[in-house]
Amino acid sequence: MRGILGHAGYLPYRRLDRSTIAAVAGGGGGKGTRSVASYDEDTTTMGVEAGRLALARTGVTPAALYFATTSPTYLDKTNATTIHAALRLADDVVAADFGGAARSAVAALRLALRSDEPALVIGADIRTGLPGSADETVGGDGASALLVGSDAAGDVLAELIGTGSTTEEFLDRWRVPGEARSKQWEERFGEGHYLGLGERAWTSGLKDAGITADEVTHLAVAGTHARATGALVARLSAGGAQRVDDLSTVVGMTGAAQPGLLLSSALDVAPAGAVIALVSLADGADVLVFRVRRATPAARPVAAQAVGGAPVSYGTFLSWRGMLVREPPRRPEPARISASAAGRNAAWKFGFVGSQSVQTGAINMPPSVPGASEGELESVVMSSRLGTIATFTVDRLAYSPSPPVVFAVIDFDRGGRLPMELTDVDATDVAIGDRVELTFRRLSTADGIANYFWKARPVRTGRPPPSGSVGSPPSGPDESPTSRPVERRKG
Repeated sequence: MRGILGHAGYLPYRRLDRSTIAAVAGGGGGKGTRSVASYDEDTTTMGVEAGRLALARTGVTPAALYFATTSPTYLDKTNATTIHAALRLADDVVAADFGGAARSAVAALRLALRSDEPALVIGADIRTGLPGSADETVGGDGASALLVGSDAAGDVLAELIGTGSTTEEFLDRWRVPGEARSKQWEERFGEGHYLGLGERAWTSGLKDAGITADEVTHLAVAGTHARATGALVARLSAGGAQRVDDLSTVVGMTGAAQPGLLLSSALDVAPAGAVIALVSLADGADVLVFRVRRATPAARPVAAQAVGGAPVSYGTFLSWRGMLVREPPRRPEPARISASAAGRNAAWKFGFVGSQSVQTGAINMPPSVPGASEGELESVVMSSRLGTIATFTVDRLAYSPSPPVVFAVIDFDRGGRLPMELTDVDATDVAIGDRVELTFRRLSTADGIANYFWKARPVRTGRPPPSGSVGSPPSGPDESPTSRPVERRKG
């Protein structure tokens, strides 16, 4: 038996009100909001956040990590290796990119489901377009993660019972390498192709599952062609299946992340025995049919994230996208990082692993170098711990793509103190005593090299703490069997 062992979606904190676009761009916009990745987020950092949530409480060590995106940080270099390092997976866990097209995410999922070995399949995208364009309006940023495998690897939450697929070469959506905007052929042309492809894949998937359309209880349809997905939903939902909200009014179309995001959203609410059909339209059609064995919402359900968030102005959105160049602070821009230094400190830089004295319990960040005065040390993972702001400062002179910079001294639960940059926060809202959690972000980019590290963000009302923190079981992605073994060192 193969299927879903763990699942999660990740949505950035910021939301753009579409009605604000037309006043600046002279057109476009509309109703609702779209999710917006912050200036310090990219598809890699969002993939880390989704992966952490998907691994929470599963106790499963993936044998492979597959990362799909249409907007990678790097070409030539594998982006999945950064996610691998941030999740602190063992070096024998393969990490590979599936990129270039929205369909790559479903292809990675189908490949992973054919193996008995557990695999973590992550999709993430940042969707944009020219100012005032339809792509800018209907797009959205986000990530999803699905931990898949057999019942030999862990508890199967939803069993895969059937698949169907159709492929056809036709020109619908394309983007030339190096360009930020996508182009699309006339909508009726793509709609005509996708409807036929989707219906044939649907028939094939139901036949493979050995069920009829009336037995499908939850229908999720993802795709980059809004007109085609809407028309296909109308045809396929005639059997009475509950349509899974595609989040188009609050989040937008999230590209390679969307199939996994909608599937995770369905798994958040579907009861045991429910049959979920996931349909993805992208250069063809793919259908995956699952039967829910045990209802298990993600650590942070997609619906709860969708209704959360805070507004971002259209001008700031354009600045974060690089389409509006603002005057930077008159300070030197950051230099590129040292590859050798990053390699020597990978556990700290990517995994946020400190050291703790066995004798005194004192925690050091960065980790201490063993010495005679240190005694025996052991590694301690800090990335899942909550903390409290002891003091903070608002720096309006430090270089930042989105000033001002807010630095805070964080007192971590169960020991440890560190000055850290805050993110997903307005400077006027910070207060001493605020509770924070850690998130993987990009500090800067220089010479095309992304400098990744961890920042702190507020713990907001209604958001459960990360697994492994005080008040929750120590079995999340940062303090679970997926972690590297505890390293003990003697001075």
